[in-house]
Amino acid sequence: MTDRDPADPESVTRQPDVVGLLEGLATTRAIRRYTDEPVPSEALSEMLFAATRAPSGSNRQPFRFLVLTDGPDARAAKRLIGAGARGIWSAKREHDGYGRGSGTRDDAPKARLARTMQRYVDEFERAPVLVLACLVRYRDPNPLEGASIYPACQNLLLAARALGYGGVLTGLHFTVETELRALLGIPDGVFVAASITIGRPEGGHGPVRRRPISELVFADRWGEAAPWAVDPPGTRHTAGGPPGPSTAS
Repeated sequence: MTDRDPADPESVTRQPDVVGLLEGLATTRAIRRYTDEPVPSEALSEMLFAATRAPSGSNRQPFRFLVLTDGPDARAAKRLIGAGARGIWSAKREHDGYGRGSGTRDDAPKARLARTMQRYVDEFERAPVLVLACLVRYRDPNPLEGASIYPACQNLLLAARALGYGGVLTGLHFTVETELRALLGIPDGVFVAASITIGRPEGGHGPVRRRPISELVFADRWGEAAPWAVDPPGTRHTAGGPPGPSTAS
């Protein structure tokens, strides 16, 4: 939302989308490399408006978004999470063997991901925007509570994509959450569900690679193929992701 007509307080001139909805759903990548371009407040307003239109349990709308850009507390929070992120990635890189096997070949997907992640955590503090997606709990924690916050996170990422930006949802704040809460005054009873970085992509979005739909969708019974579950022509696939039906029976 960019401009309002003073004669009509309810009117808004919306920023133009650069992609259609279905295209956006199929091409919103996890963006971890950003230019140094700031994200204008008008674009942030549009993104957060989209996030807050998401569904939630009983329409209680318990989601809250703490948006950090370049203020003193924002810079301190980015430094804090950045330090935690480097520790998390270092441990994961070693545990998951990113420096072994195909990870030693520069052109292998494993090696490319390792390079992208290393740069992401090394430059975490430079992300133009950091959004902490929070859930104000009104009952004891339960497995379904994510349904009242994560759809809003996806709306945020899709809106960023539509406006020519990009982002990625992470849990990199978890190891420093106690310090983060104290720094930003996040109350007890609020679940910090995700840390999301947003900025202008250095590179771009494009078709994401996933397993074939036939491996992920069943008809009528578990494991039964759905004859109508066919990928669009030209779809490119990956072997990564959750187990296929042959191993997840």
